[in-house]
Amino acid sequence: MTSIVDIHPHIISSDEVAYPRNPLNGVPSIWSKNRPTSWQQLIDAMDEAQVAKAAIVQASTCYGFDNSYVADAVQARPERFTGVFSIDLMAKDAPERMRYWVERGLTGVRVFTAGSTMPTQANTLDDPRTFPAWQAAQDLNIPFCVQMLPQGLGMLQTLMEKFPKIKIIIDHLMSVPISHGEPYTDSAPLFSLANHPNIYLKLSIITVRECKKGLATPESFLGRVVNAFGSHRIAWGSNFPASDGTLLEMVQETQEALGFLNAKDLENILSNTAKDLYPALK
Repeated sequence: MTSIVDIHPHIISSDEVAYPRNPLNGVPSIWSKNRPTSWQQLIDAMDEAQVAKAAIVQASTCYGFDNSYVADAVQARPERFTGVFSIDLMAKDAPERMRYWVERGLTGVRVFTAGSTMPTQANTLDDPRTFPAWQAAQDLNIPFCVQMLPQGLGMLQTLMEKFPKIKIIIDHLMSVPISHGEPYTDSAPLFSLANHPNIYLKLSIITVRECKKGLATPESFLGRVVNAFGSHRIAWGSNFPASDGTLLEMVQETQEALGFLNAKDLENILSNTAKDLYPALK
């Protein structure tokens, strides 16, 4: 049986004194208010869902650039967790902040340029002021998660060319439109990245559920994704608790959606690719 690894859960503490809330751009996400989940509760959910390990992603729509709670969780349970931090990439001390969080035990970085509290694509993804931080990530040999929309493709290509050694993980498969079904021409921006070996994809429950809408099916869309990128460049992330449902339900939905794959591809997506991206989870 595959040992499942989750590279996209979030955690939020009930202790707002020890971990004050300061959401990115001052706008808290709805889920962070309605479904806060501590790291202890995440452990319980992982045990129920038979998820062995997780790379906790900083809840930037709750804590902004203060990654203290994620770092404390990793320190408390290093055999179950690693962490993905967020910083102000344009700050002059960004490289120093990156090294600080890596020293605290976090092993990846993420930039949030579109999402639940940012409905349009930010135009700052390839701002030259961020280049020192990208260079630091390359020097530290840590993967860089990018949450973005297809409109940011040109900016991403600039970064790919400038920092070719960084493993870049595209969150939620870039949120490309899927519902129109085959031949998935609306998803062309995503598939245009397939020939770049440093591009990895994070298959979250968001995409799994989108594959069931309209004319799309999980086999027709995700089959194309696996054929284009290879399962060794795709890793599963739950988005728990930001998305509705229990972690167990998310695991079951994902396994059902990927039921058409062979055992090796399934193991890559649910476990092996995550360990390649985050060796601390091995």
